[in-house]
Amino acid sequence: MVQQRNKRPVVESAFLTVADAATYLGISVNTLYVWRHRRQGPPSFRMGPGGRVMYRRDLLDAWLTEQQAADSRSNPALSPLAMAPQHLARRASR
Repeated sequence: MVQQRNKRPVVESAFLTVADAATYLGISVNTLYVWRHRRQGPPSFRMGPGGRVMYRRDLLDAWLTEQQAADSRSNPALSPLAMAPQHLARRASR
């Protein structure tokens, strides 16, 4: 079990609640809800009769890895500074 700054324990389980997933990602619960609503964030699902929103820890880790790979600052292959300069084609005089 890991202690947070506010002394609320986070259970290290395979499934996380919205609050625990937000803490795990280092974002607010509201941000996670907005991303879920817009279908932009990590994959989630509803569990149980009440339909509680849950996140799988392994999918959160995979999503974080995808985000890092898609960022040009952490992936040199995507960095515009690594690309050869593009020259504009000269217009033909009329």
